[in-house]
Amino acid sequence: MPAKRLQVLVVFGTRPEAIKLAPVIRELRRFPNRFRTRVCITSQHRHLLEPILRWFRIPVHHDLDVMRPSQELCGLSSLVLTRFHEVLAAQRPDVVLVQGDTTTAMVAALAAFYHRVPVGHVEAGLRTLDRYSPFPEEINRRLVSHLVTLHFAPTHWSRDNLLKEGILRRRIVVTGNTVIDAFFQTRGRVMRLPPEIPELRGLDFRARKLIVVTAHRRENFGQGLTDICRGIRRLACEREDIEIVFPVHPNPNVRAIVHPSLGGMDHVHLIEPLDYPRFVWLLSQAYLALSDSGGIQEEMPALKKPALVMRDNTERPEGVKAGVCKLVGTSSEKIFRTVTHLLDDPRAYAQFARRPNPFGDGKAAQRVVAALRAFPPSAS
Repeated sequence: MPAKRLQVLVVFGTRPEAIKLAPVIRELRRFPNRFRTRVCITSQHRHLLEPILRWFRIPVHHDLDVMRPSQELCGLSSLVLTRFHEVLAAQRPDVVLVQGDTTTAMVAALAAFYHRVPVGHVEAGLRTLDRYSPFPEEINRRLVSHLVTLHFAPTHWSRDNLLKEGILRRRIVVTGNTVIDAFFQTRGRVMRLPPEIPELRGLDFRARKLIVVTAHRRENFGQGLTDICRGIRRLACEREDIEIVFPVHPNPNVRAIVHPSLGGMDHVHLIEPLDYPRFVWLLSQAYLALSDSGGIQEEMPALKKPALVMRDNTERPEGVKAGVCKLVGTSSEKIFRTVTHLLDDPRAYAQFARRPNPFGDGKAAQRVVAALRAFPPSAS
Protein backbone atom coordinates (compact mmCIF):
# COMPACT_ATOMS: atom_id res chain seq x y z
CA MET A 1 0.00 0.00 0.00
CA PRO A 2 1.48 3.44 -0.91
CA ALA A 3 2.39 5.75 1.97
CA LYS A 4 -0.22 8.30 2.99
CA ARG A 5 0.33 11.75 1.54
CA LEU A 6 1.50 13.89 4.45
CA GLN A 7 -0.15 17.31 4.91
CA VAL A 8 2.73 19.64 5.89
CA LEU A 9 2.08 23.21 7.03
CA VAL A 10 5.21 25.39 7.13
CA VAL A 11 4.91 28.57 9.21
CA PHE A 12 7.30 31.51 9.55
CA GLY A 13 7.25 35.27 9.95
CA THR A 14 10.74 36.78 9.64
CA ARG A 15 13.41 37.00 6.99
CA PRO A 16 15.85 34.56 8.67
CA GLU A 17 13.11 31.96 9.09
CA ALA A 18 12.14 32.28 5.43
CA ILE A 19 15.74 31.91 4.27
CA LYS A 20 16.31 28.82 6.39
CA LEU A 21 13.01 27.19 5.48
CA ALA A 22 13.22 27.95 1.75
CA PRO A 23 15.46 24.92 1.00
CA VAL A 24 13.10 22.68 3.02
CA ILE A 25 10.05 23.94 1.12
CA ARG A 26 11.88 23.42 -2.15
CA GLU A 27 12.80 19.87 -1.18
CA LEU A 28 9.27 19.05 0.02
CA ARG A 29 7.89 20.19 -3.33
CA ARG A 30 10.11 17.69 -5.10
CA PHE A 31 7.85 14.95 -3.69
CA PRO A 32 4.27 15.99 -4.55
CA ASN A 33 3.06 12.41 -4.24
CA ARG A 34 4.36 12.18 -0.66
CA PHE A 35 3.67 15.70 0.65
CA ARG A 36 0.95 18.30 0.29
CA THR A 37 2.91 21.40 1.30
CA ARG A 38 1.25 24.61 2.45
CA VAL A 39 2.90 27.82 3.65
CA CYS A 40 1.59 30.15 6.35
CA ILE A 41 3.31 33.47 7.07
CA THR A 42 2.68 35.62 10.11
CA SER A 43 4.37 38.64 8.45
CA GLN A 44 6.21 39.42 11.68
CA HIS A 45 8.66 41.38 9.45
CA ARG A 46 6.66 41.85 6.25
CA HIS A 47 8.88 44.37 4.41
CA LEU A 48 11.96 42.17 4.98
CA LEU A 49 10.07 38.95 4.28
CA GLU A 50 8.49 39.66 0.90
CA PRO A 51 11.74 39.89 -1.12
CA ILE A 52 12.74 36.46 0.23
CA LEU A 53 9.43 34.98 -0.85
CA ARG A 54 10.06 36.30 -4.36
CA TRP A 55 13.71 35.23 -4.53
CA PHE A 56 13.03 31.64 -3.49
CA ARG A 57 9.63 31.53 -5.25
CA ILE A 58 7.83 30.49 -2.07
CA PRO A 59 4.04 30.26 -2.49
CA VAL A 60 1.97 31.67 0.37
CA HIS A 61 -1.36 30.05 1.19
CA HIS A 62 -2.15 31.84 4.48
CA ASP A 63 -1.09 35.32 5.67
CA LEU A 64 -1.87 36.07 9.32
CA ASP A 65 -0.87 39.75 8.95
CA VAL A 66 -0.12 40.19 12.65
CA MET A 67 2.32 43.07 12.75
CA ARG A 68 1.18 46.42 14.19
CA PRO A 69 3.12 49.68 14.75
CA SER A 70 5.15 49.68 17.99
CA GLN A 71 3.88 46.20 18.76
CA GLU A 72 5.08 44.54 21.95
CA LEU A 73 5.74 40.85 22.40
CA CYS A 74 2.50 40.17 24.30
CA GLY A 75 0.36 41.65 21.55
CA LEU A 76 2.28 39.85 18.83
CA SER A 77 2.07 36.52 20.65
CA SER A 78 -1.67 36.74 21.24
CA LEU A 79 -2.40 37.61 17.60
CA VAL A 80 -0.26 34.74 16.27
CA LEU A 81 -1.90 32.29 18.68
CA THR A 82 -5.44 33.32 17.76
CA ARG A 83 -4.96 33.51 14.01
CA PHE A 84 -2.82 30.41 13.63
CA HIS A 85 -5.42 28.49 15.64
CA GLU A 86 -7.93 29.36 12.91
CA VAL A 87 -5.61 28.09 10.18
CA LEU A 88 -4.99 24.85 12.04
CA ALA A 89 -8.70 24.29 12.56
CA ALA A 90 -9.38 24.80 8.86
CA GLN A 91 -6.40 22.90 7.43
CA ARG A 92 -5.95 20.06 9.93
CA PRO A 93 -2.34 19.32 8.85
CA ASP A 94 -0.44 16.15 9.74
CA VAL A 95 2.73 18.09 10.61
CA VAL A 96 3.61 21.72 11.29
CA LEU A 97 7.16 22.91 10.59
CA VAL A 98 8.67 25.84 12.48
CA GLN A 99 12.18 27.25 12.43
CA GLY A 100 14.51 28.67 15.02
CA ASP A 101 13.67 30.85 17.98
CA THR A 102 11.27 33.60 16.95
CA THR A 103 7.98 34.50 18.60
CA THR A 104 6.31 33.06 15.49
CA ALA A 105 8.03 29.70 16.00
CA MET A 106 7.25 29.49 19.70
CA VAL A 107 3.60 30.50 19.47
CA ALA A 108 2.91 28.43 16.34
CA ALA A 109 4.34 25.38 18.09
CA LEU A 110 2.11 26.07 21.09
CA ALA A 111 -0.99 26.41 18.91
CA ALA A 112 -0.16 23.16 17.11
CA PHE A 113 0.31 21.43 20.47
CA TYR A 114 -3.15 22.60 21.54
CA HIS A 115 -4.49 20.97 18.36
CA ARG A 116 -2.45 17.80 18.99
CA VAL A 117 -0.65 18.30 15.68
CA PRO A 118 2.97 17.05 15.63
CA VAL A 119 5.58 19.77 15.08
CA GLY A 120 8.99 19.55 13.43
CA HIS A 121 11.55 22.10 14.60
CA VAL A 122 14.25 23.12 12.12
CA GLU A 123 17.44 24.38 13.84
CA ALA A 124 16.61 22.75 17.16
CA GLY A 125 18.79 22.64 20.26
CA LEU A 126 20.64 25.96 20.14
CA ARG A 127 21.37 27.31 23.64
CA THR A 128 23.31 30.08 25.37
CA LEU A 129 22.08 28.95 28.83
CA ASP A 130 21.40 32.60 29.67
CA ARG A 131 17.63 33.02 29.60
CA TYR A 132 17.89 36.75 28.85
CA SER A 133 20.51 36.53 26.10
CA PRO A 134 19.44 36.67 23.39
CA PHE A 135 16.07 38.04 24.47
CA PRO A 136 13.47 36.64 23.95
CA GLU A 137 14.99 34.03 21.64
CA GLU A 138 16.67 31.87 24.28
CA ILE A 139 13.42 31.21 26.10
CA ASN A 140 11.51 30.83 22.82
CA ARG A 141 13.73 27.97 21.66
CA ARG A 142 13.70 26.24 25.04
CA LEU A 143 9.90 26.30 25.07
CA VAL A 144 9.67 25.09 21.46
CA SER A 145 11.85 22.07 22.27
CA HIS A 146 9.30 20.79 24.77
CA LEU A 147 6.35 21.28 22.44
CA VAL A 148 7.59 19.54 19.29
CA THR A 149 7.84 15.95 18.12
CA LEU A 150 10.73 16.03 15.63
CA HIS A 151 13.92 17.95 16.35
CA PHE A 152 16.16 18.78 13.39
CA ALA A 153 19.40 19.66 15.16
CA PRO A 154 22.04 21.39 13.03
CA THR A 155 25.03 19.93 14.91
CA HIS A 156 25.97 17.23 17.39
CA TRP A 157 26.37 19.93 20.05
CA SER A 158 22.77 21.06 19.59
CA ARG A 159 21.65 17.42 19.68
CA ASP A 160 23.46 16.95 22.99
CA ASN A 161 21.70 20.02 24.41
CA LEU A 162 18.37 18.39 23.66
CA LEU A 163 19.42 15.07 25.18
CA LYS A 164 20.41 16.85 28.40
CA GLU A 165 16.89 18.28 28.57
CA GLY A 166 15.32 14.85 28.35
CA ILE A 167 14.40 14.84 24.66
CA LEU A 168 14.29 11.28 23.30
CA ARG A 169 17.20 10.44 21.02
CA ARG A 170 14.89 8.83 18.47
CA ARG A 171 13.12 12.18 18.04
CA ILE A 172 16.35 13.99 17.05
CA VAL A 173 17.96 14.08 13.59
CA VAL A 174 21.29 15.86 13.05
CA THR A 175 20.94 17.59 9.69
CA GLY A 176 23.39 20.46 9.39
CA ASN A 177 21.96 23.96 9.15
CA THR A 178 19.63 24.76 6.26
CA VAL A 179 21.06 28.29 6.08
CA ILE A 180 24.11 26.78 4.37
CA ASP A 181 21.83 25.21 1.74
CA ALA A 182 20.19 28.59 1.10
CA PHE A 183 23.54 30.39 1.09
CA PHE A 184 25.14 28.06 -1.46
CA GLN A 185 22.07 28.16 -3.70
CA THR A 186 21.97 31.96 -3.63
CA ARG A 187 25.70 32.50 -3.96
CA GLY A 188 25.78 30.35 -7.09
CA ARG A 189 23.18 32.63 -8.69
CA VAL A 190 24.62 36.01 -7.64
CA MET A 191 28.20 35.19 -8.57
CA ARG A 192 27.08 34.39 -12.11
CA LEU A 193 25.18 37.69 -12.35
CA PRO A 194 26.39 40.11 -9.65
CA PRO A 195 23.66 42.43 -8.34
CA GLU A 196 24.10 46.18 -8.18
CA ILE A 197 24.12 48.08 -4.89
CA PRO A 198 23.69 51.74 -5.90
CA GLU A 199 24.95 53.11 -2.57
CA LEU A 200 28.27 51.34 -3.09
CA ARG A 201 28.75 52.19 -6.75
CA GLY A 202 32.35 53.19 -7.43
CA LEU A 203 33.91 51.44 -4.43
CA ASP A 204 36.95 49.35 -5.32
CA PHE A 205 36.98 46.36 -3.00
CA ARG A 206 40.33 45.29 -4.43
CA ALA A 207 42.05 48.47 -3.27
CA ARG A 208 40.69 48.31 0.27
CA LYS A 209 39.52 45.46 2.49
CA LEU A 210 35.77 45.32 2.99
CA ILE A 211 34.37 44.92 6.52
CA VAL A 212 30.66 44.16 6.71
CA VAL A 213 28.87 45.13 9.95
CA THR A 214 25.41 44.18 11.18
CA ALA A 215 23.94 44.83 14.62
CA HIS A 216 20.36 44.53 15.79
CA ARG A 217 20.13 42.34 18.92
CA ARG A 218 17.85 43.65 21.65
CA GLU A 219 20.42 42.96 24.36
CA ASN A 220 22.84 45.34 22.58
CA PHE A 221 20.42 48.26 22.45
CA GLY A 222 21.74 51.28 24.30
CA GLN A 223 25.27 51.13 25.70
CA GLY A 224 26.26 47.97 23.85
CA LEU A 225 25.47 49.46 20.46
CA THR A 226 27.08 52.76 21.45
CA ASP A 227 30.31 50.91 22.27
CA ILE A 228 30.13 48.96 19.01
CA CYS A 229 29.86 52.21 17.06
CA ARG A 230 32.78 53.66 19.00
CA GLY A 231 34.97 50.73 17.94
CA ILE A 232 33.88 51.04 14.30
CA ARG A 233 34.51 54.79 14.38
CA ARG A 234 38.05 54.26 15.63
CA LEU A 235 38.72 51.71 12.89
CA ALA A 236 37.49 54.14 10.24
CA CYS A 237 39.60 56.98 11.66
CA GLU A 238 42.85 55.03 12.03
CA ARG A 239 42.82 52.71 9.02
CA GLU A 240 43.16 53.87 5.42
CA ASP A 241 43.06 50.33 4.03
CA ILE A 242 39.42 49.47 4.76
CA GLU A 243 35.88 50.24 3.69
CA ILE A 244 33.13 49.56 6.25
CA VAL A 245 29.65 48.77 4.98
CA PHE A 246 26.88 48.76 7.59
CA PRO A 247 23.35 47.87 6.45
CA VAL A 248 21.40 49.53 9.27
CA HIS A 249 18.46 47.62 10.71
CA PRO A 250 15.16 49.58 10.56
CA ASN A 251 14.55 49.28 14.31
CA PRO A 252 14.49 52.84 15.76
CA ASN A 253 16.62 51.67 18.70
CA VAL A 254 19.38 50.85 16.22
CA ARG A 255 19.06 53.87 13.93
CA ALA A 256 18.95 56.37 16.80
CA ILE A 257 22.49 55.34 17.77
CA VAL A 258 24.15 54.27 14.52
CA HIS A 259 23.35 57.28 12.35
CA PRO A 260 24.48 59.99 14.80
CA SER A 261 27.61 57.98 15.69
CA LEU A 262 28.80 56.98 12.22
CA GLY A 263 26.91 59.08 9.67
CA GLY A 264 29.08 61.14 7.30
CA MET A 265 32.36 59.40 8.15
CA ASP A 266 34.94 58.62 5.48
CA HIS A 267 35.17 54.88 4.69
CA VAL A 268 31.88 54.15 6.51
CA HIS A 269 28.84 53.45 4.38
CA LEU A 270 25.52 53.33 6.22
CA ILE A 271 23.03 51.79 3.83
CA GLU A 272 19.50 50.45 3.97
CA PRO A 273 19.09 46.72 4.70
CA LEU A 274 19.90 44.67 1.61
CA ASP A 275 17.77 41.96 0.16
CA TYR A 276 19.20 38.49 0.63
CA PRO A 277 20.88 38.07 -2.79
CA ARG A 278 22.70 41.40 -2.49
CA PHE A 279 23.73 40.63 1.07
CA VAL A 280 25.13 37.22 0.06
CA TRP A 281 27.09 38.94 -2.71
CA LEU A 282 28.36 41.57 -0.23
CA LEU A 283 29.53 38.89 2.22
CA SER A 284 31.30 37.16 -0.66
CA GLN A 285 33.35 40.34 -1.21
CA ALA A 286 34.10 40.87 2.49
CA TYR A 287 37.44 40.43 4.21
CA LEU A 288 35.63 39.81 7.51
CA ALA A 289 32.30 40.45 9.19
CA LEU A 290 31.46 42.10 12.51
CA SER A 291 28.01 41.04 13.62
CA ASP A 292 25.67 40.11 16.45
CA SER A 293 23.64 38.00 14.00
CA GLY A 294 23.29 34.24 14.25
CA GLY A 295 23.22 33.54 10.52
CA ILE A 296 26.48 35.33 9.77
CA GLN A 297 28.23 33.04 12.26
CA GLU A 298 27.34 30.20 9.88
CA GLU A 299 27.63 31.98 6.52
CA MET A 300 31.12 33.48 6.89
CA PRO A 301 32.70 30.11 7.80
CA ALA A 302 31.11 28.73 4.62
CA LEU A 303 33.20 31.36 2.80
CA LYS A 304 36.31 30.51 4.86
CA LYS A 305 36.34 34.05 6.27
CA PRO A 306 36.32 35.38 9.87
CA ALA A 307 33.09 36.10 11.70
CA LEU A 308 33.68 38.34 14.72
CA VAL A 309 30.67 38.04 17.02
CA MET A 310 29.72 41.20 18.91
CA ARG A 311 28.06 39.36 21.77
CA ASP A 312 29.21 38.03 25.13
CA ASN A 313 27.87 34.54 24.38
CA THR A 314 26.51 32.57 21.48
CA GLU A 315 24.10 29.71 20.89
CA ARG A 316 26.52 28.55 18.20
CA PRO A 317 29.67 27.73 20.22
CA GLU A 318 30.65 25.13 17.62
CA GLY A 319 31.97 27.98 15.48
CA VAL A 320 34.05 29.42 18.31
CA LYS A 321 35.35 25.96 19.25
CA ALA A 322 36.24 25.21 15.63
CA GLY A 323 38.08 28.53 15.36
CA VAL A 324 35.93 29.90 12.52
CA CYS A 325 34.17 32.49 14.72
CA LYS A 326 35.50 34.67 17.52
CA LEU A 327 33.57 36.33 20.35
CA VAL A 328 34.58 39.97 20.73
CA GLY A 329 31.63 41.29 22.75
CA THR A 330 30.70 44.95 22.47
CA SER A 331 33.91 46.41 23.86
CA SER A 332 35.15 49.11 21.48
CA GLU A 333 38.73 48.33 22.43
CA LYS A 334 38.41 44.59 21.79
CA ILE A 335 36.63 45.17 18.49
CA PHE A 336 39.39 47.53 17.37
CA ARG A 337 42.26 45.28 18.51
CA THR A 338 40.80 42.08 17.00
CA VAL A 339 40.04 43.62 13.61
CA THR A 340 43.45 45.32 13.50
CA HIS A 341 45.19 42.03 14.28
CA LEU A 342 43.41 40.27 11.42
CA LEU A 343 44.17 43.13 9.04
CA ASP A 344 47.87 43.15 9.90
CA ASP A 345 48.66 39.46 10.43
CA PRO A 346 48.08 37.32 7.30
CA ARG A 347 48.88 34.13 9.22
CA ALA A 348 46.20 34.80 11.83
CA TYR A 349 43.71 35.53 9.07
CA ALA A 350 44.63 32.40 7.10
CA GLN A 351 43.84 30.18 10.09
CA PHE A 352 40.12 30.86 9.56
CA ALA A 353 40.32 29.56 5.98
CA ARG A 354 41.97 26.29 6.97
CA ARG A 355 39.27 25.19 9.39
CA PRO A 356 36.16 23.29 8.32
CA ASN A 357 32.71 24.82 8.75
CA PRO A 358 30.94 22.88 11.53
CA PHE A 359 27.49 24.09 10.43
CA GLY A 360 26.87 21.97 7.38
CA ASP A 361 27.54 20.88 3.84
CA GLY A 362 24.51 22.25 1.99
CA LYS A 363 22.42 19.08 2.27
CA ALA A 364 20.49 19.79 5.46
CA ALA A 365 17.12 20.17 3.73
CA GLN A 366 17.51 16.74 2.14
CA ARG A 367 18.01 15.22 5.59
CA VAL A 368 15.00 17.07 7.03
CA VAL A 369 12.72 15.85 4.26
CA ALA A 370 14.11 12.31 4.42
CA ALA A 371 13.11 12.21 8.09
CA LEU A 372 9.64 13.51 7.24
CA ARG A 373 9.23 10.87 4.54
CA ALA A 374 9.74 8.22 7.23
CA PHE A 375 7.44 9.99 9.68
CA PRO A 376 4.11 8.25 10.42
CA PRO A 377 1.17 10.69 10.48
CA SER A 378 -0.07 9.06 13.68
CA ALA A 379 3.10 9.97 15.62
CA SER A 380 2.82 12.44 18.46
